[in-house]
Amino acid sequence: MGDRKHSETLPAGRSAGVCLHLTSLPGPYGIGEIGGDAIGFVDAMRRMGLTVWQFLPTGPTAFGDSPYQPLSTFAGNEMLIDLSDLVARGLLQSDECRVLAKLPTATVDYAALIPAKFALLKIAASRFADKASGQMKTEFDEFLHAEDALWLRDFALYRVLKSRNGERPWHDWDARFVHREAGALQQLEAAAGGEAEQLKIIQFLFRRQWRRLRDYANSNGISLFGDMPIYIALDSADAWANPEILEIDRDGQPQNVAGVPPDYFSADGQLWGNPLYAWQVHAANDYRWWVERLRAASALVDIVRIDHFRGFEAYWSVPSECETARDGAWVAGPGDAIFESLRRQLGHLPIVAENLGVITPEVEALRHRYDIPGMTVLQFDVAGKPNPLDVEENCVCYTGTHDNDTTVGWFHGSPDDIRSAEEIRETQRAVLALTGGTPDTIHTDLIRCAFSTRARLAIAPLQDFLGLGSDARSNIPGTSSGNWRWRFEPEQLTAQCCDEVAMLVADAGRR
Repeated sequence: MGDRKHSETLPAGRSAGVCLHLTSLPGPYGIGEIGGDAIGFVDAMRRMGLTVWQFLPTGPTAFGDSPYQPLSTFAGNEMLIDLSDLVARGLLQSDECRVLAKLPTATVDYAALIPAKFALLKIAASRFADKASGQMKTEFDEFLHAEDALWLRDFALYRVLKSRNGERPWHDWDARFVHREAGALQQLEAAAGGEAEQLKIIQFLFRRQWRRLRDYANSNGISLFGDMPIYIALDSADAWANPEILEIDRDGQPQNVAGVPPDYFSADGQLWGNPLYAWQVHAANDYRWWVERLRAASALVDIVRIDHFRGFEAYWSVPSECETARDGAWVAGPGDAIFESLRRQLGHLPIVAENLGVITPEVEALRHRYDIPGMTVLQFDVAGKPNPLDVEENCVCYTGTHDNDTTVGWFHGSPDDIRSAEEIRETQRAVLALTGGTPDTIHTDLIRCAFSTRARLAIAPLQDFLGLGSDARSNIPGTSSGNWRWRFEPEQLTAQCCDEVAMLVADAGRR
């Protein structure tokens, strides 16, 4: 299987990176976009000496605006499309975008943003035939040829039907469409062909802009590090188009759903509600859907984290009628079979395993057999391990992740903290003893600790580099509103801040 110390997934040597979701970028139109401001962040990363940019899943969001419940595992989030580029190409006019310039700059107001921006994107798509260059039209034809049969046609029809059904989930639609009757879909395409074509053009615009961002990042020595939820949402184009790969009946109702058992954080466990995979179906067709999923991810990013990696070894299955995750049971996952198939068909697997929480020796053995790097998070380990900085080399070491409070907020405690006052004090004592620092410099001190480890890659959220408190937190697990909204503003990322980060990187011998 190879030497784990020299896994091909992570950059060679010891590197440093930043975690910042794309929605959190600054910009004039209510949400971070993958155009000029993303390019500008790559430039800032170069000055900081950081070579890996990690972000969250990039699919179109729905319930709770969570990137972990996307409407498609293959499509891009239309809200990330750079409108300035569309203006430059004549697909939009600058005054048409002014409605979005009224939105807040420090947070994302999804309720106001989504309908307004989608309307603009449809206008741009309607002008594509007349305004796009010949080169863009040729690229669009190539995009259709490559993606339409794989996922794009189904995604466009799904979005058309979802819109016509008041955004209700697909299992609530007319039975003809729930069961994907060929005649009904043909009639729909004939009646709504223009609307579906617009949705395909919008996806093409996303993909074209993304390619420019990735090319620019790679040419400047920066790797893009994406994220893939292990499960897909029941209300998604993937589930509607491929019900046979899931434990759902012909009417779209799940037999069992995903979650995790009771633990320290929740007496009832976590009931995620995602449908589980019919792994025997995947095995029978040599994991074809997973091969295409990872192939598509690799076309967008250099590294991809798989969330809840442990589900490949064993997963918590909860009967769909249960109201909590208490009554679930562990069921064996596909184990080696899926990774053998993926590696045989794709070669090197550029994945990182999210192996946090209660992880069994069997899960770790599976990961090691395929040289898959894992994760360690200092906020979790400071008070729980005798030597939290003693981490394996083939891993990614974080101060905290998108699910943690910022390091400053975690150190001081916040109203949302599940720890007792005494537990917070114990954490403070432990982290000050570990870092040898002070409360005022705790964010820098913990970054320095992460950078000092043997981990091939060390990452901190931008909020920690900026020393921000709980107000800048991205997500509070177990809640369904108010998350994924934080954005940084340009004046926060000063030249002095960039240079200080560069010194941290250099002092740790990273790059």
